[in-house]
Amino acid sequence: MTLIVIKLIFALTISFLITLYLVPVFSTIAHRLNSLGLGTLDIPDGRIKKHEKPIPYLGGVAIFVGFIISLSFTLSFENQLVLFLIGTTLLLFIGLIDDLVVLKPYQKFSGQFIAAFCLVRSGFYLKESFFLNNFWSIPVSLLWILSVVNAFNLVDIMDGLASTIAIGSTIAFLIIACLNEQWQVALLLTSFLGPLGAFLWYNKPPAHIYLGDAGSLFIGGILATVPFLLKWSKYNIYGFAIPAIILAIPLLEVFFLIMVRSYKRIPFYKASPDHFALYLRNNGWSKNAILIYIFILSLSLFWWSYLILYNELSFIQFVILSVLFLSVWLFFLCFNFLLRTFRLFWL
Repeated sequence: MTLIVIKLIFALTISFLITLYLVPVFSTIAHRLNSLGLGTLDIPDGRIKKHEKPIPYLGGVAIFVGFIISLSFTLSFENQLVLFLIGTTLLLFIGLIDDLVVLKPYQKFSGQFIAAFCLVRSGFYLKESFFLNNFWSIPVSLLWILSVVNAFNLVDIMDGLASTIAIGSTIAFLIIACLNEQWQVALLLTSFLGPLGAFLWYNKPPAHIYLGDAGSLFIGGILATVPFLLKWSKYNIYGFAIPAIILAIPLLEVFFLIMVRSYKRIPFYKASPDHFALYLRNNGWSKNAILIYIFILSLSLFWWSYLILYNELSFIQFVILSVLFLSVWLFFLCFNFLLRTFRLFWL
């Protein structure tokens, strides 16, 4: 056990320090590439991108490099890990191409689908469900991977937001891996957590670098695929559903964006200022307040997941907590609107 703890600390530390060093390096590279005509700077547009000056992308590449180097020191590259890295690296390259030359939506989605299909074909699909056979579990797993990947791509619209959500989710998966004594998965997750923490140091408000599509797709790919490595049904037959609870925040973002954009008759893949973080910002929330709120919600989701996994919650309690969480989520989104309506009514 002592050796495992030392390896976990080593993986976390080395991945953190490497990425902390590399982020400024990739920031400089992004500025130089942009001077050559490549789109490696995020230019403010005054509508959705309201930062004061151009911000470099390529933060996601720094996370990737720190992650890979840490894995090379702590884990043996067995077949399953190699296949895992191939699929997630493919997502990174698709995002990087989109950062550099801007892909059309169908091109970007086609690349995501190929990467997700490679992961599923490599054995990363739902095997522990008692009501889905292999015929249905594969398309459901494909939908899951594509949903989570695009969720992190969509939620990456504010300083520190995607990285904060990713850190909360990674911590949740890491604790569950340790409780299940799946130490190889725990080492993989600590090697991923370190770079996320280092990147957040530069990405917190005011951000000095962004993930870019390369980073958001890579992070989404990791967090979509890791659940297939964990033993969810060891304690609870419904355990396979817990990753959806842990990742509820980015998944809710996808759901509500599709609903709102459909209502506005906007294609769901078209950019619009309908993200929950932008809504809160427009109603007086500071960026730091939003990040704290999101991290507290992430911790709440993990605690809820823990109770469900170890059969500490009944089905009725599960439903009540679901309604409570959605109520809190919608309340904070609608609070300022309700307050203005109340003032207008009484004035």
